Amino acid sequence: MKKQTVCVVGLGYVGLPLLIRASERGYEALGYDLDKKKIELINKKKSPIKEKYIEDNLPKFHVRATTDEREIKKADIVLICVPTPVDKNYYPDLGPVRSATELVARNLKKGALIVLESTVNPGVSEEVVEPIFAAAGMKVGRDYFLAHCPERINPGDPKWNVTNIPRVVGSFSKTGLEKAQKFYESIVDAPIRPMKSIREAEAVKIVENSFRDINIAFVNELAKSFARMDIDVKDVILGAATKPFAFMAHFPSCGVGGHCIPVDPYYLIERAKKTGFDHKFLRTAREINNSMPEYAVDLLVEALNGIKLPMNGTSIGILGVAYKADVDDVRESPSIKIMELVKKQKSNLTVYDPYIPEKSTVKNLTDLLKKSKAIILVTDHREFKEIKPETFKKYGIEVIIDGKNCLDKVAIEKLGIIYRGIGR
Repeated sequence: MKKQTVCVVGLGYVGLPLLIRASERGYEALGYDLDKKKIELINKKKSPIKEKYIEDNLPKFHVRATTDEREIKKADIVLICVPTPVDKNYYPDLGPVRSATELVARNLKKGALIVLESTVNPGVSEEVVEPIFAAAGMKVGRDYFLAHCPERINPGDPKWNVTNIPRVVGSFSKTGLEKAQKFYESIVDAPIRPMKSIREAEAVKIVENSFRDINIAFVNELAKSFARMDIDVKDVILGAATKPFAFMAHFPSCGVGGHCIPVDPYYLIERAKKTGFDHKFLRTAREINNSMPEYAVDLLVEALNGIKLPMNGTSIGILGVAYKADVDDVRESPSIKIMELVKKQKSNLTVYDPYIPEKSTVKNLTDLLKKSKAIILVTDHREFKEIKPETFKKYGIEVIIDGKNCLDKVAIEKLGIIYRGIGR
C-alpha cells in the first residue's frame, strides 16, 4: 500500500515537529513555508529553531521542505500550522489563516484531509476556512474533509512534546472526524479525544490558555497588593500549594509572553462581542497582565530614586529577551515592552540573551554586568539563575529587579544590593 503524504503548511515551533513526527511514523513528509532560508536549513537537516526535539530528530528522519505551493497537490493530509497573532490594538489577525487556506484550496488533492492546527476562536472553521474552499468550488465531506486539532506544544519542555501530549479533534462530519482521529492516533502516543463539533474543538484551546491567563493575572494582582503589605507572595503561594487538592500554583512575573497566553483570550473576547456578550473577566485579566512590564520598570525607578540615581543616563542591563527560559522565542516577550520603557527614560541600555545573540548588545554576561549599575532580570535562563550574589557585588550592581523571582533575595540584600521582586 502506497505511503500517505502529509504536508505541513507553516514550519515553525508547531509545524516542524509535526512534520518530523509524521516521517518517523512512516508518512511521506513534505513541508511548505514562505521562508527560503528556513527551507534551505531544513533540507540540510539543520534546525532553524533552537528546540531540542527538532535538533535531536530532524537529522534522523527524511523530511522535504519547499516553497513551491504546487507540491501540496501530492498530499493526502494537509496540516495548516500558521500563526494567529493580534495587531497593536489586540485585535485578532486571521490573515495568515486565510492566506494558508487559499493556498491549500488552490492546490488540493481530491479527498484530502485538511486539519487546521492554528489556534482560533470558535467559529473560524465554519465562517472563514470552509467558505474559502466553497468559493473554489469544493464541498466539505465530498471533495475534501476538514477538521480542527488545536496545537499543543511547549517549547523547551524536556517531557512534553509532539509525541506524547494528548489532543482533541473536531470535524464537520463523522467521516472527517474518523479520519482526523485515526491520523493523530498514528503519530501521538497519547489519547485523542473526539469532540462533538468542530466549534467545540476550537473552543478547547482558547479555554486552556484563558484559564492560565486568568490565574496568572490573579497572582500578579496579589503581587502588587502584597508588596504594599510587606508579604512575600512567592512564599504565600508555596504555602497555599501544600494543600493537596483544589489549588494549582501560578506565579507572578514581569509579564506574560509567548504566542498563546497573551494572544488567545483576545480571539474569544472579540468573537463573543459579535453575539452581544462581553467577557469582562478575560478583559480584566489581560489588562492586569499587560501592566506587568510597566510595573517592573516602576520598581526600578523607585529603587534608583532610593539611592538618588535618575533613570536618565544610568546604565541599565536587561537579562533576557526570550519570553521563557532556555528558548530563543521572542513572541510577545515582556522584554520588548520593558526595553521600550527603559529607553524612553533615556537610560543607557545593555541587553544580553545567550539564546538570542542577534538581539544582544554584548557578547556575554560578564560584559553586561561590567556595563550596568542596575539590572532587570526578565527571562529566567539557567545561566542567569546560576549567577552568584557575590558576582553582582563584584561588578558594582546596586539594584536588581528580579522579574521572575528566581534569585536569592536574602543573599543579595545581605550584600547591600537593593532587591525588588514581583511581590517580594
